[in-house]
Amino acid sequence: MRAARLIKMVLLLQNRPSMTAAELARELEVSERTVTRDAQALSEAGVPVYADRGRAGGYRLIGGYRTRLTGLARGEAEALFLSGVPGALRDMGLEDAASAARLKVSAALLPSLRDASRTAAQRFHLDAPGWFQEPQTPELLPALAEAVWDDRAVRVAYRRQDTTVERELEPYGLVLKAGVWYVAARVRGSSGGFRVYRIDRFTSVEAGAEHFVRDEDFELPAFWEERAAQFARAILRAEVVVRLTAAGVRQLPYVTDGVSAREAIAAAGAADSEGRVTVTLPVESEDVAYTQLMGLGPEAEVLEPAALRERFARAARRMSGWYG
Repeated sequence: MRAARLIKMVLLLQNRPSMTAAELARELEVSERTVTRDAQALSEAGVPVYADRGRAGGYRLIGGYRTRLTGLARGEAEALFLSGVPGALRDMGLEDAASAARLKVSAALLPSLRDASRTAAQRFHLDAPGWFQEPQTPELLPALAEAVWDDRAVRVAYRRQDTTVERELEPYGLVLKAGVWYVAARVRGSSGGFRVYRIDRFTSVEAGAEHFVRDEDFELPAFWEERAAQFARAILRAEVVVRLTAAGVRQLPYVTDGVSAREAIAAAGAADSEGRVTVTLPVESEDVAYTQLMGLGPEAEVLEPAALRERFARAARRMSGWYG
């Protein structure tokens, strides 16, 4: 365990000019006192770790030191080959570069690990699009991906309802969600924050000669998680009151928004004498609620709004006529 930590410490210091004891402790998940002992152990082993004293001090490697401790264990090698997403790399125009990188890594591995790419592929495959959806790769994705990698501003035109809008964007990151590509970007010259655009709505992408200065505090995963949660809540603009059987309670999270369904069930009162629970459920619209709750069949009774209840009543009468 300690040997692996010492190697990681050296590799961290290779990749950064200097790191404080607090930064190293956070990366290595140890105390600052342990960092001090590890630095001393590396120095005694001949690794030129130098400690800068003072308030702004830290640890650094001197003399352009580069370690050769780059050997990979089998699990590490297999995880490396799992880190690529072949379909997404192909969509972004990076398939050839990824293939070359995998070949170089394979050539550098120990002979006993040369089969890591094959064993990883045998055990894991990512199929990003949802079921019954034909994945569509936006034609302009490669050009936009190149701009993202190069921190280059782009002028785009995109469809918004019945109009076409032009913007100059600073594209920060790409997201593939359920087979749909999005870009997180900031409008150039705007004081506003980051926005999300569906790339399949772009009609043109033109990269300029100017690079933008990336905000180093921007974290794409955290931004996307927050924005996705906001979107999911924002579209739930209506409410319906539903009485559910025990089976309906179990099935509700699978026919509508799972988070909202579970929250509605948790906030519901006790079951009635028939074992049914009444919940107030946020929904996108009455039309969407009709389609979703119809999937519960007799396990759900819509109480409100009255118009939606009558719609279910008409559907029940029709079905009763068919089935007798």
